[in-house]
Amino acid sequence: MMNPAAPVDLNAVFAHIDAHRDAYLERLFAYLRMPSISAHGEGIGEVAEYIAGVLRGIGLQARLVQTAGWPVVVAERHDAPGKPTVILYGHYDVQPPDPLEAWVSPPFEPTIRNGRIYARGAGDNKGQHFAQILALEALLAVHGSLPCNVKVVLEGEEEIGSPRMAEFVRANRSALACDLVITSDGPVDESGQSTIVFGVRGVLSFELRAREANRDLHSGNWGGVAPNPLWTLVHLLASMKDARGYVTIPGFYERVQPLTELEQKALAQLPVDVEAVMRALDLERLDEPRERGFFERLSAWPTLSLNGLHGGYGGPGSKTVLPNEAVAKCDIRLVEAMTADDTFDKVVAHVRQHAPGVEVVRQGSMEPSKTPLDSVYAGPLRAGIVAAQGAEPLLVPALGGSLPDYVFTKILGVPAFNVPYANADEANHAPNENLEVERFFSGIRTGAAMLTALGQME
Repeated sequence: MMNPAAPVDLNAVFAHIDAHRDAYLERLFAYLRMPSISAHGEGIGEVAEYIAGVLRGIGLQARLVQTAGWPVVVAERHDAPGKPTVILYGHYDVQPPDPLEAWVSPPFEPTIRNGRIYARGAGDNKGQHFAQILALEALLAVHGSLPCNVKVVLEGEEEIGSPRMAEFVRANRSALACDLVITSDGPVDESGQSTIVFGVRGVLSFELRAREANRDLHSGNWGGVAPNPLWTLVHLLASMKDARGYVTIPGFYERVQPLTELEQKALAQLPVDVEAVMRALDLERLDEPRERGFFERLSAWPTLSLNGLHGGYGGPGSKTVLPNEAVAKCDIRLVEAMTADDTFDKVVAHVRQHAPGVEVVRQGSMEPSKTPLDSVYAGPLRAGIVAAQGAEPLLVPALGGSLPDYVFTKILGVPAFNVPYANADEANHAPNENLEVERFFSGIRTGAAMLTALGQME
């Protein structure tokens, strides 16, 4: 439980952070100037060595752990026997900056405009995990030790789907032993309020490939004679989801868990103006099923999305062609207790029943993750956020998107939390990615306060 006495050292830590604002910005800018594009392999090794050096410089033991892909940076410091051990997870790789012409300033030349830092990686994720690192430095500079035990894990492949993270965690299970994981990635709520995110949906991507004749055919000569693979896919897809919005693949929902009372209350407190969202997107309606709440859709339910349907002629005018092949690209968002393997098996079984000639090709996948809202560590994290920011955070049971949190909750077996620091309009993955300057410093304070609150646990 928490020590009821507020930690008296935080004011000194906050004062130290305020006194080093210019130096902190200069060091962040030096980091952001270094490209580390995992999709291209550009700068990855150099940046991994660089950030490992930064961690050594503030007093942590740091090393690079090689994988079949890009290395993982691991650092640690144990100053508090009997106190929690926390992993601070992040990623040092960034997205490609294309299209370059859409950037107002060059993507790897950090620039401040209107109180925002513009650079690739400013919000996703260099700026956010660098704030965590500076929080460690500030605590050490003021007090000479950390209030709890800390391990830093920075991977270099998050932007390409973390394909080796599960293997890395399994191979280094004992070295990564901890009590909880904190990630600072993604944006705060649209309202500007800070959040504690307790889970993420998983994802399974696959293609449906239909092929009939050995070449495209004249629709007049062969229409009604040769099967059309586009119609094959249209009928198959229609058998997978009905007009009410329900996925009709047998067993699809069998592992979906009902929301707990705490989760229902948390979702009800998340602010959203649905009408404003619809106006901003020029939507006249939300997708079916209509009875589901806005955030309930994103947190509690799996989805089947048709990402693209390709085949035949798509150019100007008309071409009376009967295509010989067609492809549907799909993804399924998975909720807790579902698995990619089991769900894929259900898809394959359904396709074999309804369109046995269609090939199902599995693409990437990531498992879902969820930490209970009543976790013993939720209170200290909330207290740390309030101490640093002066306002209560929103509690989000699960995000609609996907992150590799499952490697911690399902392989290490520990709770995982995401406390984002970036502004809601950070434009991550897009040109002109940015991070508000004050949110960067708020992140440093918040990181220090959360660790201090964890150190107050008995």
